[in-house]
Amino acid sequence: MAEPVVRIPDAKVVLSTASVYPESTATAFEVAARLGYDGVEVMVWTDPVSQDIEALRRLSDYHRMPVHAIHAPCLLITQRVWSTDPWVKLQRAQAAAEKLGASTVVVHPPFRWQRQYARDFVRGIWRMADETDVRFAVENMYPWRYRDREILAYAPDWDVTKDDYRHFTIDLSHTATSRTDTMAMVDRMGDRLGHVHLADGKGSAKDEHLVPGRGDQPCAELLERLARTGFDGHVVIEVNTRRAMSAAEREADLAEALAFTRLHLASASRIS
Repeated sequence: MAEPVVRIPDAKVVLSTASVYPESTATAFEVAARLGYDGVEVMVWTDPVSQDIEALRRLSDYHRMPVHAIHAPCLLITQRVWSTDPWVKLQRAQAAAEKLGASTVVVHPPFRWQRQYARDFVRGIWRMADETDVRFAVENMYPWRYRDREILAYAPDWDVTKDDYRHFTIDLSHTATSRTDTMAMVDRMGDRLGHVHLADGKGSAKDEHLVPGRGDQPCAELLERLARTGFDGHVVIEVNTRRAMSAAEREADLAEALAFTRLHLASASRIS
C-alpha cells in the first residue's frame, strides 16, 4: 500500500478586507501579506481607499497581494457608496474587478424595498454576466429576526438557490443565522458554487462571522468536500474581529482561520 499523498486543490485562500474592521482596507492588505494569504477580497464600503481603484492597485502591487474578488457595496451603510443606483454599483464593481484582475464580484440579493431592482435582479445579473468574464456570485442571506418575529428583508429571496443564477457565494455565517442546512444548500448550488465566505456561527439572530471552528457550522466538512471535488474558486475568510483587544489578537484570529482552512482543504485530498 502506497503512502497517502496530499493533493492541494487550486482554490485560493483569501482575506476579506472586512475581517480587519474597524481597521482600514490598507491594513487588510498588510495583514494578508504578513500572514501568508493568497490575496484579498475588497469589501467596498465607506473607507475611501476601498472605493479607489488606483489606490487598491498600489496596495496590491506594494504588498504583492492580488485582488481576487470585489464585494459590491450592498450593505445598509453603503447605500450611497458608488451611487444610489444599485445597477451603477454593480457596473462599477465589474469595472473594478476587470481593472484589478479579480475574477469575481460578490453581490447580495436586493432589499425588499428596492422593488424595481428586485423585480429585474435575476435577469439583470444574467445580462451583466453575459457581458464579461467576471463572475457575479450571488450570496445567500438570512431572514431578519426580532424577538419572535421574522422579517423577510431580501427579494426575490434570502435563499438564493430558489432562483436561477450562474454563480453562487455560500456564506456559512449566513447559513447559521438563517438556520439552514448548509450542506443541503451546497448541494442545491452544485457546480454553480463559485465562491465561499468561510466563517462560523451558532444560530444567533445576529450575523456572527466567528472564526471557523468556533461555532456549529460544518466548516471542515465543506472544505473537505471542496478538496475532494477539485474546487478552483476562492475560499474567503470573512470573520468579525471587532472585539479583538489589540492588533496582535486580531492577527492571531486571522492566522488561526488561515491555518484551519489550509488544513482542511488538504486533509481530505488524501489518496492511497
